[in-house]
Amino acid sequence: MTIRVHGFVVFMAKCRVCGSTSIVISSVIGLCVNCIRSGARLDPDHHLASRSRFKLQSYTESGEYKCTVCGRNCGINKNSRGFCNYRGWGGGGVEYSTGNPEVAVGLYYYDPHPTNCVAFPICPAITGRGYPEYALTPHGERGYYNIAVFYGGCNMDCLYCQNWEYRDMARRASPRLSIEQLVDAVNRRTTCVCFFGGDPGPFAPHALLASKKMITRARDIGLGVFRVCWETNGLWNPLLLEEAARLSLNTGGIVKIDFKAWSPEVYSVLCGIGEKHVRVIRDNIKLVAKYYELRGDPPLLLLSTLLVPGYVDEYEVDQMTKYIAGINPDIPYVFLGFHPDYMLLDLPTTSRKHVEKAVKIARENGLRNIHVGNVFLLGSDY
Repeated sequence: MTIRVHGFVVFMAKCRVCGSTSIVISSVIGLCVNCIRSGARLDPDHHLASRSRFKLQSYTESGEYKCTVCGRNCGINKNSRGFCNYRGWGGGGVEYSTGNPEVAVGLYYYDPHPTNCVAFPICPAITGRGYPEYALTPHGERGYYNIAVFYGGCNMDCLYCQNWEYRDMARRASPRLSIEQLVDAVNRRTTCVCFFGGDPGPFAPHALLASKKMITRARDIGLGVFRVCWETNGLWNPLLLEEAARLSLNTGGIVKIDFKAWSPEVYSVLCGIGEKHVRVIRDNIKLVAKYYELRGDPPLLLLSTLLVPGYVDEYEVDQMTKYIAGINPDIPYVFLGFHPDYMLLDLPTTSRKHVEKAVKIARENGLRNIHVGNVFLLGSDY
């Protein structure tokens, strides 16, 4: 059903459990957030549909080979692949969709400073924070570039994914990105690298080795700074994430973790992961945060939350921000505006009131470094 609000056509959907109707209930999900938190499940399972559309494995909970490279910990049967579709098991050992562990599915491009970085409030390339050790000037780095590394694989299945094309890359195992290509990408105008996607978690060994070699290359050509940054959902193998955090700590880079929800039930419906995975993400936030005090400026860790209308509501924001404030109230937190994408095309953009409430809740919970991104997306009240 559609209605007209403030001159715009919006969708109305009904929760199949409680019967409530709202423009912030997605017809794809068919559930309101309260029923989701009460234990209602997707029916039909749209994560199955999402994965099948790209011929990717849907469920990888059990199998004879246990992959521990990322925090999903897939169980993989013989001649099948894990959730990322990059790593599989051939019976005699680990196999890669590219045929080579030093070649990932992905691409890179040069992103000019300043850019649309999630860490815009603290990014040295935008703000000059950390100058002179971690930024070329105290006013940012116009005329210089970030090496943006986009991996074609992920260990979640977000129904609202705004970089959903990675799924087709994972299916095709193309384009391919070697460590040598990334090292060669470093030049006198590149001051940082950021690994994202998809997600860098399933490609952590590739990214970590590439990072170290890129740092060496930057030093050899006389670059004054070369920061290593990560933009991730946080579902990493903790040992590898700790190594990544140390690289960022030592180079002036930032670990940006997208904290998508609080309730495991909401995470499951929106992102296709279970309670054990949510625990890994929460623990990994604490893991990176323990290094936070070792560097003053720029801050090492930043959390972001995409305010999905109707689903990442006041309760989710309250619990997430309480958790972060309990770890360290100075950790920067960015709320991001949502726009309809991938399978959740019938939700409105995040409203200004939604953002204002989120900021108010975060402040009341003790967070001291709160920001709002994607302001241009914000729309009318629901």
